[in-house]
Amino acid sequence: MTAKQQEQLGKTLWAIADRLRGSMNADDFRDYMLSFLFLRYLSDNYEAAAKKELGKDYPALSTDDLKKRKANSNLQVWYNENAADVAAFEQQMRKKVHYVIEPPYLWSSIGEMARTQHKELLETLGKGFKYIEEKSFENAFMGLFSEINLNSEKLGRTPTERNERLCEIIQKIAEGIADFDTDADTLGDAYEYLIGEFAAGSGKKAGEFYTPQQISSILSQIVVLDPQDPEQGPKKKLAKVLDMTCGSGSLLLNVRNVLKKRGGNIGKLYGQEKNITTYNLARMNMLLHGVKDTEFAIHHGDTLKNDWELLNEINPAKKVEFDAIVANPPFSLRWDPSEEMAKDFRFANYGLAPKSAADFAFLLHGFHFLAQEGTMAIILPHGVLFRGGAEQRIREKLLRDNHIDTVIGLPGKLFYSTGIPVCIVVLKKCKKFDDVLFINASDEYLPGKRQNSLDPEKHIKRIVDTYQYRPKSIDRYARRVSMAEIAENDFNLNITRYVSNAKEDAKVDLEVVHKRLVDIDDRIAKAREEHNWYLRELGLREV
Repeated sequence: MTAKQQEQLGKTLWAIADRLRGSMNADDFRDYMLSFLFLRYLSDNYEAAAKKELGKDYPALSTDDLKKRKANSNLQVWYNENAADVAAFEQQMRKKVHYVIEPPYLWSSIGEMARTQHKELLETLGKGFKYIEEKSFENAFMGLFSEINLNSEKLGRTPTERNERLCEIIQKIAEGIADFDTDADTLGDAYEYLIGEFAAGSGKKAGEFYTPQQISSILSQIVVLDPQDPEQGPKKKLAKVLDMTCGSGSLLLNVRNVLKKRGGNIGKLYGQEKNITTYNLARMNMLLHGVKDTEFAIHHGDTLKNDWELLNEINPAKKVEFDAIVANPPFSLRWDPSEEMAKDFRFANYGLAPKSAADFAFLLHGFHFLAQEGTMAIILPHGVLFRGGAEQRIREKLLRDNHIDTVIGLPGKLFYSTGIPVCIVVLKKCKKFDDVLFINASDEYLPGKRQNSLDPEKHIKRIVDTYQYRPKSIDRYARRVSMAEIAENDFNLNITRYVSNAKEDAKVDLEVVHKRLVDIDDRIAKAREEHNWYLRELGLREV
């Protein structure tokens, strides 16, 4: 499928969502829409694999024949006629596609029930969601559909009304995507498109679950490059990649896609998310993009409290480290650290971030788990670059230890959640260079009414190329700054201190200006004399 067709699929689904949700809140309808799209992907992928596995034994019955056998799918017919072989078949399917879905819960069956307005659709869908959560995968995906309330009055006041509403929604989705391919890349991109559209409609709340693709692209292209010598290009493999505030998982998937396109691969993706709805979105997003359940781990919990057992190992010898870390944490989040937290292994060497802004708490959390030969890129508000107090002490310590590699200033209005300009801070534990690269890209963007954007081939490429090749200076855009100069500025990293993009006023040649003024005066005097001559000829008073 072409990029244009993929975009059209996304727009088609968004149009369906916009038309069907009625008075329902966009966030609420998002959960239904994306869950059904997820079920469609799992089902189509499973049925295609089952057809390949069964070969000639896979039934190929017409719709009328299926009705006669009281089945909604060909796979249901095979299950009915081969009950003794089902267990062995499902065991084989777990090896091939890593999951199993029983025929009644497949999208083809659910879609047919919706088309015929089957009165038991609501009940069947509920059982199907529960089955996928508990039995489909080797690792149980408990609570995957916990935010999908099929008994919500937003769908209807009575079970019958809710059943009818779900029939309508599912039928329209089925019809809308019937003519499109449903492979992982296609539906995955459509899923991403919908997340973006729902994010746009959610305003400030969008920051909870979505990092715009253009910014994700910058972070992803940076962290896949060789950490010691980015000029060498991307690494062949990243064993572990972490996003400790992963939202819907888009940023992690972007890193995976970037490295994959450049011939590399990732061992496993790791994410943590506090919001239960967004946590479920992330798990669905991974599976929908063809990431096997053994290739990712998403934890539902509080990053600042570090309640993930995997990351709570005190013994340094057993500490999990990541080759690449990306993050877009909530900006300047208020938090309430206890005195005991000052001894936490993540903060002990640097101190605690102030209660008014947890930005450095998120940064230090991620940095603690960064591998010696790894790269971390985190999106932060500009305040972290120059605020005083505890933040200045943390910043100074990171700089003196030569851990801050690059600071990138981005334009404003790139996010759904805020109009303020943000920055990207790139950190490393083993840094080749003893200076800091500043990139001031705040003036380079495509202006929009509600949101600005970045051109991939112009703006994004320039940022990434500048990071990769690290020139000494680019006029009004980038400069490598020595630690001595940064120390002279009290470790203030305000980008415009080092790279101003202000245009110089044109130089004024006072001698030339003076000559022009004298010439103007001469012409005025000549014009006045000529005017007075005519007045005298007419016998009028001169001026």
